[in-house]
Amino acid sequence: MDVYGVIGNPVGHSLSPLMHQAALDALGIPARYLAFAVRDLPAAVQGILGLNLRGVSVTLPFKTEVMTLLDEVEADASAIGAVNTIVNDHGRLTGFNTDGTGLIRDLREVMDIEGRRFAVLGAGGAARAAVFGLLQAGGIPVVLNRTAQKAEALAAAFGCDFRPLAEAAGVEADCLINTTPVGMAPGVERSPLTADVLGRFRWVVDIIYTPLRTRLLREAAAVGCRTRSGLGMFIHQGAEQLRIWTGRTPPVDLMRRVVEARLIEAG
Repeated sequence: MDVYGVIGNPVGHSLSPLMHQAALDALGIPARYLAFAVRDLPAAVQGILGLNLRGVSVTLPFKTEVMTLLDEVEADASAIGAVNTIVNDHGRLTGFNTDGTGLIRDLREVMDIEGRRFAVLGAGGAARAAVFGLLQAGGIPVVLNRTAQKAEALAAAFGCDFRPLAEAAGVEADCLINTTPVGMAPGVERSPLTADVLGRFRWVVDIIYTPLRTRLLREAAAVGCRTRSGLGMFIHQGAEQLRIWTGRTPPVDLMRRVVEARLIEAG
């Protein structure tokens, strides 16, 4: 029986085991997907080999640090500067990044991307994946971040514009995408932007999916914005991981149903 898993710290909250196990079972693949709380990343990467894990999801805080411990990093992941997926091919570990792919596939369900302007809030690994994905899809990203130097560095890396977060009210964009963890459980009453700024965006997307309706999304809806949670991005990035690991077509609808049901159950 093959074994897959997710490494991070913490990982107890992760819904990846639920989602991936349901998908593996539906595909008839005899495998288990487990969560591993990691304290020593180099030892954990060696553990992938020692335990012969076939594939691994990488979550916070290891998406960047893990890159130097792999045999190879795929070109897109290298450009993004983060890995969220590892493939173990007979002892050779290769890193991929499916976050940008997941975001773009989810956005395409509700909007056209090409030629549209997107305000990307944040300057970390998720922001880099978002900017990379948007550029690949023909979007026009502008980076917003509280620390202007970090926004400028990210924008320079990808050849796009940036603004300090304090100037968000002056940014012209069709869609705002929050890539920061502000508003994630347990800090659900926090928001990365004040409500008075949100009305200038037609769409507000939050890549957080716990909770499904963050304060940012609630306040955006209250001023007439269309909103999108991070559930779709989570499902699509996981589906792409499964395709990379197994070569099979992922049961995306099933993956969405099981995760959504658990989130609704949790309130």
